Amino acid sequence: MIDHPIFRNAPWKLLETELDLDVLKHCESLFALSNGHFGWRGNLDEGEPHGLPGTYLNGVYELRPLPYAEAGYGYPDSGETVINVTNGKVIRLLVDDEPFDVRYGKLNTHERELDLRDGVLRRRAEWESPAGRTVRVRSTRLVSLTQRSIAAVCFEVEAVDGPARVVLQSELIANEELPPAAADPRAAAALSSPLEGDLHEVFDDQVTMVHTVRNSRIRVAAAMDHTVEGPEGTRGTSVSNPDLGRYTVASVLKPGETLRLVKFVAYGWSATRSLPAVRDQVDAALSAVRQTGWEGLLAEQRACLDGFWECADVEIEGDPAIQQAVRFALFHLFQSGVRAEQRAIPAKGLTGSGYDGHAFWDTETFVHQVLTYTAPYAVSNALRWRHSTLTDARERAEQLGLAGAAFPWRTISGQECSGYWPAGTAAFHINADIADAVLRYQRATHDALFEREAGLELLVSTARLWCSLGHFDGAGQFRIEGVTGPDEYSALADNNLYTNLMAQQNLSAAADAAQRDPETADQLDVTPEEADRWRAAAKGMFIPYDESRGVHPQAEGFTEHEFWDFENTKPDQYPLLLNFPYFQLYRKQVIKQADLVLALHLRGDAFDARDKARGFEYCEPLTVRDSSLSACSQAVIAAEVGHLRLAYDYLAEAALMDIDNLEENTADGLHLAALAGSWIALVAGFGGMRHREDGLLFAPRLPGGWERLCFRLLLDGRVLTVEVREDQATYSLARDRTLGAQGDPEASQAVSLELRHHDRRLTVAAGESVSAPIPQPVPHPAPKQPPGREPRHR
Repeated sequence: MIDHPIFRNAPWKLLETELDLDVLKHCESLFALSNGHFGWRGNLDEGEPHGLPGTYLNGVYELRPLPYAEAGYGYPDSGETVINVTNGKVIRLLVDDEPFDVRYGKLNTHERELDLRDGVLRRRAEWESPAGRTVRVRSTRLVSLTQRSIAAVCFEVEAVDGPARVVLQSELIANEELPPAAADPRAAAALSSPLEGDLHEVFDDQVTMVHTVRNSRIRVAAAMDHTVEGPEGTRGTSVSNPDLGRYTVASVLKPGETLRLVKFVAYGWSATRSLPAVRDQVDAALSAVRQTGWEGLLAEQRACLDGFWECADVEIEGDPAIQQAVRFALFHLFQSGVRAEQRAIPAKGLTGSGYDGHAFWDTETFVHQVLTYTAPYAVSNALRWRHSTLTDARERAEQLGLAGAAFPWRTISGQECSGYWPAGTAAFHINADIADAVLRYQRATHDALFEREAGLELLVSTARLWCSLGHFDGAGQFRIEGVTGPDEYSALADNNLYTNLMAQQNLSAAADAAQRDPETADQLDVTPEEADRWRAAAKGMFIPYDESRGVHPQAEGFTEHEFWDFENTKPDQYPLLLNFPYFQLYRKQVIKQADLVLALHLRGDAFDARDKARGFEYCEPLTVRDSSLSACSQAVIAAEVGHLRLAYDYLAEAALMDIDNLEENTADGLHLAALAGSWIALVAGFGGMRHREDGLLFAPRLPGGWERLCFRLLLDGRVLTVEVREDQATYSLARDRTLGAQGDPEASQAVSLELRHHDRRLTVAAGESVSAPIPQPVPHPAPKQPPGREPRHR
């Protein structure tokens, strides 16, 4: 449950029982709806008050200047920033000429709920106007998960204590005034009123508007249509101008009578198609949804989510707040990518403008871990988007004097948008993260078409970069120097362990994939000699180890650095990057986020049990978690090495990152990687799941106070259910049920699944279950964290 008195716990809902304007901006992110193609923040229907208005189209951005005190070769000239496009959420209500505004009159009741099974945002309010007239307002909002261009709102107003003359104004608004955000005035100017009007037209109850983004020249279209039910005499009219389309309906309601407006909104965009083509796209989408109707949309939405939850639900007996949080996380992860269709999944999804709407490694390393086993077609589409940007990545590599492809640290279109080299471009591990996502997807789906059309080329292009970025030393070891790993408090390091191990996996996998498909490899000009070089680099990869301390450092020489002075660092000086120069951070033993610990998880095959325990215990007193990405990885390894109590605390931090606003920036949008982290901490942590070339492994153990954990996974289209209790785990494989590439049911041949449970090998036949006992963990003293940076005790 959100740590605020206006919220109530519910296993399938996020429920707000009254309105608190102090947390309005935060709640706008929590109540956001999207489908991967576009997103609506959870603003109030009437548009005001608001924290941050937000309507985002995935892939639509404006160019803005990147300021440099001193320019350098290879620095990007301009950045890309997601923009607030045409707002179709607004439905204003006037009661006897008084505008419905929660700041005026008397708000008797106000409730909102995000329904995680129906996929809608509902709102109920009773409001007494300043003139003393009371009305009840009900609205239901959805962004369609099945019709990618469509959103809809059903808005109802009921007279309560006397006759009321009501007017509804349904609007499309372009170039809304936004709160100031950009510190650089040039960037602010570039983002002010970014939409140039191209067309606005009215046809009966439909309004269509087309704009072009001023500098990026992307064309955006929005259209709305309506159905109305009300007393006799209800009338509607439409008007438009370049930045405003409005449909107005007026009626006189007797007590108990209701005026009902259903609003359909369609969005489309293109960087290449003509104005008529984009206009016709949204007009066609409206034609299709008129045929479906409001009730049909609701039914489609529920059916889509029923299919998702059948394959993805996680059940917890022992902590209702974490139960709610993990379902909230899964819902947002699903809607971030379900209809992205070869577009990126940004770090904030489409819930806010934080991080300028950029995609980072967060997607491949964290979000894809979840979606691969719950909605794999979304992963295929996201990786195909990466594949579509290979031309830009190759040009970037050439600019840097490297071979292969250098994928951008942050981007919307595929162009590098990071203006800070040490903590941006130097983080070449993004290449290996993409390769890791390819391998994970292939292991879970065995999608031969994807491997042939995109996967192999992604592996080859990333492997080529490593061979040009690294070099063999005199001892025959392959070294990768001057790079930044996941820990951005240790930039430009030599032989970052995470980077080297992930590159090693990338190189070996590329060689193996080329060998499996020599015809496609030949089309990519892969020669046997090149594949041999990849294997040699992987075999000779330098893995740093500190013999004197008996621990793997996160980078060569890291353990020789001076320790950060934690004792004299004040609580209000975190996060450190906002209070200390990077110069000081880079040369001290202080860790922003899990780095070595992340390697212990993702490349656990490279370490033995002792290495993991020692590595975790070494990193814990140095890790300050100034990143929302850290807690889930720490939870996974804490659980693996036997610190179940600590793992539980880290799980809670990841799960509640946004709904409790732990970093006080959820107002800018949700942290998708942290949301994914709640699932990762549960499934890979307490479920002990690892999926590698040598097979599928589970090593489950429950934290104290829990009676049961149950989760579902999609593997080759089959649903595997894992139920964990204190003393045993049960594995069940569904019979004759599979999900195809787009989530459609298909018949499948019943087959068995091989897996390992701790040290036992099990075979699970389709339609059957197998149980095995859980060995008791060996207790260890819990490691300490930096003073004041301990996770909240759960």
